[in-house]
Amino acid sequence: MVSNRYSRQLLFHPIQHSGQEKLQKSSVLIVGLGALGTVICNHLVRAGVGRVRIIDRDYVELSNLQRQMLYDEEDVKEALPKAVAAKSKLKKINSSTVIDAIVGNVTAENIDPLLDGIDVVMDGTDNLSTRFILNDGCFKHQIPFSYGGVVSSRGMQAFFIPDKTPCLRCLIQESANDGQTCDTVGVIAPAVDMVSSLQVTETIKYLTGNEKVLRNTLRTFDIWVNNQYDINLSKPKKDCPTCQNREFPSLRRKAEDEETVLCGRNTVQIHQRKALDLKKWQKKLMPVASVKQTPFLLKAQFDDEISFVLFPDGRVLVQGTEDTITARSWYDRYIGS
Repeated sequence: MVSNRYSRQLLFHPIQHSGQEKLQKSSVLIVGLGALGTVICNHLVRAGVGRVRIIDRDYVELSNLQRQMLYDEEDVKEALPKAVAAKSKLKKINSSTVIDAIVGNVTAENIDPLLDGIDVVMDGTDNLSTRFILNDGCFKHQIPFSYGGVVSSRGMQAFFIPDKTPCLRCLIQESANDGQTCDTVGVIAPAVDMVSSLQVTETIKYLTGNEKVLRNTLRTFDIWVNNQYDINLSKPKKDCPTCQNREFPSLRRKAEDEETVLCGRNTVQIHQRKALDLKKWQKKLMPVASVKQTPFLLKAQFDDEISFVLFPDGRVLVQGTEDTITARSWYDRYIGS
């Protein structure tokens, strides 16, 4: 049965049976289950990776379906968290892969347990803040980090290995952000597929013991205007606080009382509480808002502009504004400290 499922992969000389056995003993963490993350999950589970741990803080919306391949219209109707919807689809693809699904936010406080027992971390995120938490966590625990980013028709990818390559912080400044996101300038699905396929290919090389053929570059491309460049991963920066000084600055932040603008989403995430009892908050908010509860979240529509999405882990999405002061005002009015 195993040989039949993976027969074409076993015929590929660099993998064969020995490589397949290594894949089945491997564990991968995928952070973010949007465009990149869903393609990554699909490839890894079909390839036969033994354990896949997935985490995402969001739920499925109609605009996701253009490029996020694991979801469908039924997931949108049920407002399923992406981690829940993804696990359901992935188990139907390969029931032998163990899927650990977590609805939540990656923070400096929970990154250590998320990395426990993991062989490679895959970047499916859409923001640099989370990427630097992953980068610092990986280099702290000596775990390779498969980085990828995509917007419009452009993409970039690199595979970072502690003690063998520089880290993400050596190549990209934490403040580096040109303001362009998929929600502001769009994205085409083929660019997503290319970045995630590059991420998965380098990861499979590593997991099957084919490190000698790792690309060891930061690859960037624009498939619309047919450009592609490779920047060699040379020596780390001498004063890098992550891979050289081992200070790990992104791991010193706290999740609570944190306000995060979800770029291009017209949404501010506020994570101030450790937990929220959804049944309790349904009763509290019903007199002032139109409320809908699912097993995974609570949606409260206050007027034509502002709405809340509450999660059991204490997060609240204030939708309808990107102004943190406005979002905090609404949050304090109805959720409080």
